Amino acid sequence: MFYRLVVRPLLFLFAPEKAHHIALQLLRLQIRILKITGLINIIYKDEDNANVPFCGLNFKNGIGLAAGFDKDAKYIDILQYLGFGFIEVGTVTPKPQIGNPQPRLFRLAKDNAIINRMGFNNEGVDVMVERLKKFENRRNVIIGGNIGKNKNTPNEDALSDYLICFEKLFDHVDYFVVNVSSPNTPNLRALQDKEPLKKLLEGISIANETKQNPKPILLKIAPDLTEGQIEDIISIFNEVKIDGLILNNTTIDRSNLKTSEKRVTSIGNGGLSGAPLFDKSLTIQQMLISKSKGSIPYIGVGGIMGAKEGGLFLNVGASMLQIYTGFIYKGPTIVKELKKLLTERV
Repeated sequence: MFYRLVVRPLLFLFAPEKAHHIALQLLRLQIRILKITGLINIIYKDEDNANVPFCGLNFKNGIGLAAGFDKDAKYIDILQYLGFGFIEVGTVTPKPQIGNPQPRLFRLAKDNAIINRMGFNNEGVDVMVERLKKFENRRNVIIGGNIGKNKNTPNEDALSDYLICFEKLFDHVDYFVVNVSSPNTPNLRALQDKEPLKKLLEGISIANETKQNPKPILLKIAPDLTEGQIEDIISIFNEVKIDGLILNNTTIDRSNLKTSEKRVTSIGNGGLSGAPLFDKSLTIQQMLISKSKGSIPYIGVGGIMGAKEGGLFLNVGASMLQIYTGFIYKGPTIVKELKKLLTERV
């Protein structure tokens, strides 16, 4: 309540990208004060009481923070106190890149939504690895590494970029997510077509199988795929050794928004997340479950604004849930709300 009535209105006075950094710095300050005063375990008491198995890992709970929130693994040390069972960092690329020109992040407050065209802005995989090394002995949360390709790398050479990130991150994350579904890197979504996707996943899978203890590999897909593309992904999943899916990334669809068409048009290109994404994400999940007969484990994400949406995803077949935009609009209480939902379902 305090977040929605006080903190969020103040943060929303700033441009979205600036507000994001301000919020994380304020959270870091709060965590430091609570540690010094000894109140950290009272304010952020860990209420988890059961492990959640997924793709060979045991998660302390099934609520995760989606990729894009902590692109460079700068804030795991503070985000882990908010009750997440897992945090996904990235999307990271082999080389640093500045992403698209600003402004590139936009609020649609009437819709509880965000449009972003960040463009995989990140400091590069080497910087991420050094941060994760420093944090290894202090983390109590599972970390996923969301990997992608640099903007200037042609699709025919994409595998090399993904393998660079895979090899460098292997010893420092618990699972990997192959991101071919962001709408903000030119031609990236073309990698979701059957042949390039199969080639990409086979290459990563072969590299994974050479390891003494292979890590779970997940594929993150777009909610804008056709029925035929979903069938292709199921076919590839059954042929290639990957472990699960993440459904879904942001959408390029702008249907049924409350925000004025003029405002939406002025924003331009980008991926839409938040409440308007929910129905599309749910539809893709239902399609996947129907066509695969429930044989593919997946994490449900896209439009979860509370227990209602989370419950529907779980009812369809999601093993775990991830949030991003719901966390921005509702604050840390959404994590407790969703954890309570999971507890009640046990």
